[in-house]
Amino acid sequence: MKRILLALAFIFAPPPQIIGAALADDAVMLRTDIRVEGDVITLGDLFGVTGDAAEVVIARAPEPGRRTSLDPDYVRQEAREHGLTWANANRLRRVTIERASRMIDADLVAEMISAELNMRDGYEYEIQLTGVGNIHMPTDAGGLPDITQLDFSNRTGVFQAELIAYDGATPIRLSGRAYATMDVPVLARAVPAGQVIDHADIDWMPVRADRVRADALMDPDHMVGQEARRALRPGEPLRAYDLQAPVVVARGDIVNLVFTVPGLTLTARARALEDAGSDEIARFVNLQSNRTIDAMVEGPGRARVVTAGPS
Repeated sequence: MKRILLALAFIFAPPPQIIGAALADDAVMLRTDIRVEGDVITLGDLFGVTGDAAEVVIARAPEPGRRTSLDPDYVRQEAREHGLTWANANRLRRVTIERASRMIDADLVAEMISAELNMRDGYEYEIQLTGVGNIHMPTDAGGLPDITQLDFSNRTGVFQAELIAYDGATPIRLSGRAYATMDVPVLARAVPAGQVIDHADIDWMPVRADRVRADALMDPDHMVGQEARRALRPGEPLRAYDLQAPVVVARGDIVNLVFTVPGLTLTARARALEDAGSDEIARFVNLQSNRTIDAMVEGPGRARVVTAGPS
């Protein structure tokens, strides 16, 4: 009987190499936060192991910034076939993997579209993207995204674009509006009322052309040497009304009023009825006749009559 039992045990016993393989299986644990950087998922990504098993590819990685899930039974089978034992003690229903990425800034995309339009017509544009979501690219991707298609209507300013974030990526459709801009002289700092503007106070800033008023000052020479009528903020286009010539004669000042005709010059004392700058016309009252007359201010305390008017 003992011989029969020994014979049966020898016949049905697994081969020595299978016993060795079973004893050689390594118990492994699934990583809690699985994130891959390449375009494939390996056993090393899932279990943090080293050696030949770590290089075994079991699935394609998702798009950068996206997630994918694997069946735990499939993962366990792939692990077992390469000498790893995973018990799935937490009874996971899905194994989730995220692909690492770096974000493409929306401002960069806007700059690229603006540059593309500038190459076409030479104008600078302010770009407003519509409904653009997060755009991802692989962490190891080099270079910049590529605008492969751009349709633009000069009449409406609406554009449609196609962007390839990286080699092999699915094209992304973009849309929005492009507004032509123009460089406008603006104040580089806040200027209080009554202060004279100097060259150092002028800066240039791109402004949407449709937002520049018809009466905006476009020549800095028309700003320098002028006085602020009111407190002015930096970075805003100025109108002629915002500035005035520096006050040379203030309301109430007594001036010498000069009237000249060929062969005759008359001078009278007069009081200014309003503030006026050099070469500006203001109203004065003649202190002798008590009548009002218009005169051009020539400097402090002096004005020249420009109309015959009552004297």
